[in-house]
Amino acid sequence: MTKSLLHSSHALASPGAQLRVINDPAGGHKPFDDALEESDLHPLTAAGIEVLQINVGKLCNQTCQHCHVDAGPDRKEIMTPETARLCIAALEKTTISTLDITGGAPELNPNFRWLVSEARRLGRHVIDRCNLTVLLLASQRDLAGFLADHQVEVVASLPYFLAENTDAQRGEGVFDKSIEALRKLNSLGYGVDGSDLALHLVYNPVGAFLPPPQKSIEADFKRELLDRYGVVFHSLFAITNMPISRFLEFLVRTKNYDGYMRRLVGAYNPAAAASVMCRRMLSVGWDGTLYDCDFNQMLELPVNHGARPHIGEFAEGALGRRRIVTRQHCYGCTAGAGSSCGGATS
Repeated sequence: MTKSLLHSSHALASPGAQLRVINDPAGGHKPFDDALEESDLHPLTAAGIEVLQINVGKLCNQTCQHCHVDAGPDRKEIMTPETARLCIAALEKTTISTLDITGGAPELNPNFRWLVSEARRLGRHVIDRCNLTVLLLASQRDLAGFLADHQVEVVASLPYFLAENTDAQRGEGVFDKSIEALRKLNSLGYGVDGSDLALHLVYNPVGAFLPPPQKSIEADFKRELLDRYGVVFHSLFAITNMPISRFLEFLVRTKNYDGYMRRLVGAYNPAAAASVMCRRMLSVGWDGTLYDCDFNQMLELPVNHGARPHIGEFAEGALGRRRIVTRQHCYGCTAGAGSSCGGATS
C-alpha cells in the first residue's frame, strides 16, 4: 500500500463519516436495537466481566488501511503510568481472569512490560494483540523472549497468507516481516503442537466483504503458511471489519457503505448477538475511560446507563451487570457466525 493511499491517521476518520455510523437511523437499514427486540435480547446487558481489555494507546509502527483505532507512528495518545496502575489495582480486587492488552502496537507503550509482569504476578492470563512487525524493531529485540518467559498468549494480525493481499492492507514489505516474526515466535515454541505458548492469527477480509467460515479459512492458512514458509500456529480468528474509522472512510470513499451495511443487517444472527464479547468484557481506553468494547471506544461511546465511566471508579458489581451501549456498527459483531476479539462466536 502506497503512502498516498494510507494518508495520515488524523486525516481519515472524519467526524461526518463517524457520526453517520453512530447515529445512522439506519440510512434505510433496520436499527440494531430493533433487531435485538425481535430476538428478545433488548436491552443487551453484561453477564459479568471475564476479560479486562485495555488499549494502551494509538502509537503504532504501522498505518493499516482497515485499522479501527486509526493508529500510526504520529499518534500521541498513550496510557500513562498512573492509569496503568489503576488498571492493575482494579484487576487485583476482582476475579477477572484475563488481561487483554491492545493498541496501537501495545508493546510500544513504556508501561507494557510492567502491566504484563504485574498481571502475571496476580496469576492472571495475559493476551498481547501483536502486529508481528513490532517484534523486529531494534528497541524490541528481546520482546519475543519476554512474552515467552511470561507465558503471554499472542494474538497476531495477518490479513492473508499471500504477500500481495497483506501488503495491500498493511503496507509494502509487511508480509515478509510478519513471516520473519512468526518464525521467531515458532523458534521459541509459540504455535507448536503441544506447546503452552499460544499463538493465534487474526484474519480480516480485504475489501467490503464478510469473512468466510472460520474453520475453512483456518485450514487454508495452516496449509499455505506451513507449505510455503514453514510457519505454524494454533488457530485463526476471522474478524469482520467494522464500519468505523479508516474502514468506514474506505467504504464511503468507494461508495460501498450502503451495500456493506445491507450485508451486515441481512446476516444478523440472534445466536451471535446473544454471545457478543461485550457481555463478558470491559474495555479501558488509554485515558482510563471505560467502554463496552474497543469499537465503542473508538466511537467515543463510554459505558452508560448508570455505570461509572472511569477505571478510577471501578465497581465490578455494577459494571458486570451494566446495560450495553449499542449502535448500528454492532451489526458487525452479530453477522453470520459472529465476530469478536476471539473470532467467530456461534
